[in-house]
Amino acid sequence: MSKQQKNIENFRNIGIMAHIDAGKTTVSERILYYTGRSHKIGEVHDGEAVMDWMEDEQQRGITITSAVTTCEWKNHQIQLIDTPGHVDFTIEVERSLRVLDGAVAVFCGVGGVEPQSETVWRQGDKYKVPKLAFINKMDRVGADFFGAVDMMIEKLGANPVIMQLPVGSENDFDGVVDLLKMKKIEWDSDSLGAEFYETEIPDYMEEEALKYREKLIEKAADFDDEIMEMFLSEENIPSEMIKKAIRKAAIGLKLVPVFCGSALKNKGIQPLLDAVIDFLPSPVDVEQTAGIDPDTKEKKKFEPKEKAPLSALIFKVSYIEGRKLSFARIYSGKLETGKDVYNPFLDKKERISRLLLMHANKRTKIESAGPGSIIGVVGPKFSTTGDTLCSEDNKILLERIDSYEPVISIAIEPKTHGDQDKLCEVVDKFVSEDPTLKTKIDEDTGQIILSGMGELHLDIIVSRMMREFNTDVSVGKPQVVYREAITKAVNEKAVFDREIGGTNHYAEIDIKVSPLPRGEGNRFESKIRLEDEKLLAFVNQHVEQSITESLGSGSLMGYPVADTLVELRHFKGKDEFPTIISLKAASSMALRNALSNAEPFLLEPIMDVEIFVPEEFMGDVIGNLNSRGGKIEAINPKAGIQEIMAKAPLSSLFGYSTDLRSSSQGRATFTMKFSHFDKI
Repeated sequence: MSKQQKNIENFRNIGIMAHIDAGKTTVSERILYYTGRSHKIGEVHDGEAVMDWMEDEQQRGITITSAVTTCEWKNHQIQLIDTPGHVDFTIEVERSLRVLDGAVAVFCGVGGVEPQSETVWRQGDKYKVPKLAFINKMDRVGADFFGAVDMMIEKLGANPVIMQLPVGSENDFDGVVDLLKMKKIEWDSDSLGAEFYETEIPDYMEEEALKYREKLIEKAADFDDEIMEMFLSEENIPSEMIKKAIRKAAIGLKLVPVFCGSALKNKGIQPLLDAVIDFLPSPVDVEQTAGIDPDTKEKKKFEPKEKAPLSALIFKVSYIEGRKLSFARIYSGKLETGKDVYNPFLDKKERISRLLLMHANKRTKIESAGPGSIIGVVGPKFSTTGDTLCSEDNKILLERIDSYEPVISIAIEPKTHGDQDKLCEVVDKFVSEDPTLKTKIDEDTGQIILSGMGELHLDIIVSRMMREFNTDVSVGKPQVVYREAITKAVNEKAVFDREIGGTNHYAEIDIKVSPLPRGEGNRFESKIRLEDEKLLAFVNQHVEQSITESLGSGSLMGYPVADTLVELRHFKGKDEFPTIISLKAASSMALRNALSNAEPFLLEPIMDVEIFVPEEFMGDVIGNLNSRGGKIEAINPKAGIQEIMAKAPLSSLFGYSTDLRSSSQGRATFTMKFSHFDKI
């Protein structure tokens, strides 16, 4: 590793992201094969993909967890994360993009920009991740390269620059035209695409290739004055010069270079690997990751050098064979086996017992790792997703990773009394591994309530409990996770005055609760003024903490409260400093009474639904959707099928996949993702 650490500009930390079934894992498997990391191509449909190593992934043919691997291409080290495409596992994409420097967005040549493609693209924009686009499945019936590029502009607001043209399409897809070299690239099927060669562009494509090369130069000229002058003077512009301008624009998030191929037919991957090196950034090309000093709260950043102070982010925690493994991205400094590090979020020291170079679920021990590295870390007991590792004498706290609110829950309980303690232990492991999984105990039944992002998400958690931890559980029917909100503003006062253990606990709290617009979330504001600033900070801190906790359970049916403003209007205590117990108890009492009097009502999760259905089944599908309370927003004709865009309450969508299959002879498919909460 030490030699590689000195050449940090030769690192490429990239993710493969896309909608489900666009071919991400197939692209990843070809990358591993052509870089020599795998000696055999693993196919998703055979359950043999290296990156889909979990048994559930192999059986279902989908990616569930983001897998990390390292490979080499042309003296560059590529650290690759293959992310899931299913909306239920969107947190896996979120936390991967948080630590990546670049991404390859894979689009299906037939479907183009699909709903989850939009979601992952926006996640990439949020973290300012430069992207390449790969239009896959050009061999499929209905493949439309230019249609997919137009959808990138229309749906994503992207600025695509076409770097290749497909030669033929569907069954006649025969290779690509490289617009920089102005050559056709063909792949040899006997070598499984490992061998490829350049030939002259077919005569019938010569004019089209010249036209798109000119468009490519025009796009490059927008970001390079010298190219603009040469272009206007009709001078010959060297390919390297164009490449340099495109790279600069791509890293600056101004352009998205577009490539094409068919991963399943082993065409298009090597030029994509070249593009990763040519157009995506190394760790030194992107803006340095900034954090704050946990003591002074001032912004600070460290250079991506080994000699700089340590800063690393744990972006994922896994329990493999029951043992905790943390995945970390090092931004600066060096992690070393056997050394102590500091977690500023928890204010705890952690020991690094082992460092691992990852290849899906296989790993190689290493002694140290420097900036740009994405590695497995064994040893930290307390640190979890989103925590920073740094040195205690030069602290930095990096931005944490956003999570998502669950929309569906199930009740689980052990089948035998002896499994009770084991089940609690197993659930704790899954919760620490997955930030979108929430858990609580139902006080009436004693059951554990698991809440997650969808039916598939919870189904896989239960499957893993049984398979990986040999825990037999009984599972209740899925239930919708509702929210509560209030209708009107209410003032409420509460006094807590009690003697506990010889100490008098007294606090008088006056609050006002008011409804906020839908989707605003909850807010706490303090309106009190106290001369003693320490007392003011103390009161505000513990009242806010109590209010936040209490909003987790509403007065109507115990669901979390949403879109509510709580203002602290008045505080009174007897002693110099009130006790924490008195502040929290009085705040909780006041809030509970206020929510009860504020005319609470239930909110339910509304889902964005996208259905692909052959024309002849449209009537039945629309009728079924209407009967479930769905509202159709658009119907778009596609190649041979219709795309229905709708919104529907989650509560009405249980069992929808079965209904859809039976009303379309198994030919219709649908995807859904959370849209918003709305009044029932």
